[in-house]
Amino acid sequence: MKLSRIFICIAATMLVIGDASFAQDERLSIEWIFSEEGKQADSVPLHAWLDSGQAILYDKRPPKNERTLEIFNPANGRRKAIADAEKVIAEFTELLQPDDPIEELGWPNAFDPTGRWAVYEKSDNIFVLDLRSSKLITVTMTDAKEKSARFSPDGKWLAFIRDNDLYVWSIKDQEEQRLTSGGSETLLNGTLSWVYWEELFGRVDQGYFWAPDSRSIAYLQSDESGVGEMHYVDFEPYLPRLIRQRHPKPGTANPRVRAGVVQLDDAETTWVDLGSYPYEYVARVKWLPDSKQLAVQTLNRPQTELDIFFADAETGRTSHVMRETNEGWVNVHDDLWFLDDGEHFVWLSERDGHAHLYMFDMNGELAHQITSGEWALRPSGGIAGLDRSVAYIDERDRWIYFTSLASATTERHLYRVHFDGSGMEKITHSAGAHAIYFQPDGNYYFDRSSALDRPPSFVLHQPSGESVTTVTASTQSIPQRFDLQPWELLIVKARDGFEMPAMMLKPRFFDAEKTYPAVVYVYGGPSAPTVVNAWTGRGRGYFHQMLADNGVVVFYVDNRSAAGKSKTDANSIVRQLYGPVELNDLLDGVEWLKAQPYIDDTQVGVWGWSGGGSMTLQSMTGSKEFAAGVAVAPVADWRYYDTIYTERYMKRPQDNEAGYESSSNAGRAGDLHGRLMIVHGTYDDNVHPQNTWSFTDGLIEAGITYDMMIYPMRKHGISDDAAQAHVYKSMLEFWQRNLALGD
Repeated sequence: MKLSRIFICIAATMLVIGDASFAQDERLSIEWIFSEEGKQADSVPLHAWLDSGQAILYDKRPPKNERTLEIFNPANGRRKAIADAEKVIAEFTELLQPDDPIEELGWPNAFDPTGRWAVYEKSDNIFVLDLRSSKLITVTMTDAKEKSARFSPDGKWLAFIRDNDLYVWSIKDQEEQRLTSGGSETLLNGTLSWVYWEELFGRVDQGYFWAPDSRSIAYLQSDESGVGEMHYVDFEPYLPRLIRQRHPKPGTANPRVRAGVVQLDDAETTWVDLGSYPYEYVARVKWLPDSKQLAVQTLNRPQTELDIFFADAETGRTSHVMRETNEGWVNVHDDLWFLDDGEHFVWLSERDGHAHLYMFDMNGELAHQITSGEWALRPSGGIAGLDRSVAYIDERDRWIYFTSLASATTERHLYRVHFDGSGMEKITHSAGAHAIYFQPDGNYYFDRSSALDRPPSFVLHQPSGESVTTVTASTQSIPQRFDLQPWELLIVKARDGFEMPAMMLKPRFFDAEKTYPAVVYVYGGPSAPTVVNAWTGRGRGYFHQMLADNGVVVFYVDNRSAAGKSKTDANSIVRQLYGPVELNDLLDGVEWLKAQPYIDDTQVGVWGWSGGGSMTLQSMTGSKEFAAGVAVAPVADWRYYDTIYTERYMKRPQDNEAGYESSSNAGRAGDLHGRLMIVHGTYDDNVHPQNTWSFTDGLIEAGITYDMMIYPMRKHGISDDAAQAHVYKSMLEFWQRNLALGD
């Protein structure tokens, strides 16, 4: 590889955080980062729009016992408390102590559309809070586990899951009704199997769907009896307890899933009949506005074909509407929008290599393409569990509001376009990433916005983009207090000329005449960029500032699949996930980094979490470029992961044996170059610890020593404050031992 193949373009303007005149002696610490102040210093309120046009807010910056729910009126910008937090906390404490101590009111699991009621799930039971009186109503108090509570659209019912069956509870009568039966350890009604929850539904247990008229519920039934088990050991009891989980491995049986509709008046289920169409996954269910039909999306096993069916809610009969295909895989999303005329729907497709909007008639015939160009729509945020790029559709004036990468792949902006594709306009103009949340009637939207040099703000706007009220202003207090260093946005060209987004953080008191160690942060998964012009505080971002305080250059670079520029680029990794494409791009970025005169090319480390941990193992076994690395919760062999994610990119092991073999980090553990610290939680149900056991066993066989941090009964995120702080403290000490860090 020759350096002449790699070029750099530094963004025209360096992004500078703060001003030297504000520099203080105070330094960031692990303790502060994971303190309540550190976690909430750059937060903005949680919110929920109501049908009335008002919103409910929950600000997490005050002390825990002072946080409460507030009503926000967009017409005048006023907000006031609507819950007596002290009273509700006392009620919860009386009901649950000592099982579940309550320190703060907290954000509810759901609100009813009017904002009268909020539902909380505590200690596996369900409670409804009357926001007018701040009184709690006990919905369930049983030995069973109840979960996934959601209100009906008319606000009269609350649905929930008990022991894998679906129930409803009448708010008026305060009585429950069972809607399904037969739920068991392996038959799930209205609740998702683990692999669906993890890989298809955004880690939200969205296994049932209220009809718009609130008279029936569509739900998924999952039969897991043929799915293999994974095991975890709970060490806390004197006799350790074995935890079992249905977890399908690549090439093995998936849960068998079907969709049904149950009526509230008779609790009878009608099953959706997909006829002779074979399918592997039920990927989405969505009601049509008339409550008479629902749209069911299915995927084949390789995930190269997505079919949309319209099902009659009364009979279960279906009609096949359309098929979406892609030679790599079809991305599942929530951008299916039915128009009020009853004759058309809007659909997002990557059929031309980029994610764009299309208009179809109700027979699935293409009317016209709405957006086009060498750019893609991209979700900016939105409701948890929903993958939406369309923020709002104004049917009266025939505008579609959406977020995209049209202006820059490292930014997220709001645009609008007419139904016919004309008149596209950019609505947001401040540099950075904008997460957009429209009011139900479209008169206003909230914009949660930030940039690398600007902590988040939360501002109310009109659809034109005009600012109305600043709910939470961006503050420079933290950047100034800790003298945070500026990030530079870069473009680094790979060997074939592909422009990879990158960014760099230089040490405090940087001197271009000196040389510094560097740490490369990686993720690398398909369409999962790390280089975004958005605030990087909280946890990892502040930790990287600590590395800069210790004289380290921090560097990010996104490979062509991760950058999210196009589906064509993403497809480059099919059948070789975390293989030569990603590795070569990373090494090209590292070659450029090492060529900078201020980098000590013998002192470059690499680290990542989850997929980034996998990339760390791959880069340390597939090259000699790194002096040290930290792999947190890494995949060591794709045969150890799950069906849906793995087969989306790798296909089944039976169909791609060579790809699985060549991508196995465990199989080349003996090629490790550099000092490794590997980190895992023993209850990681995403990347099972067998990955770490397998890789470290290979190191032992090869006589290679390593560092290890194990977190008992922690899951994939190792997410409690004590464990998070321990991970980052251990990592800092590791870098201090293995790279030539300053003070």
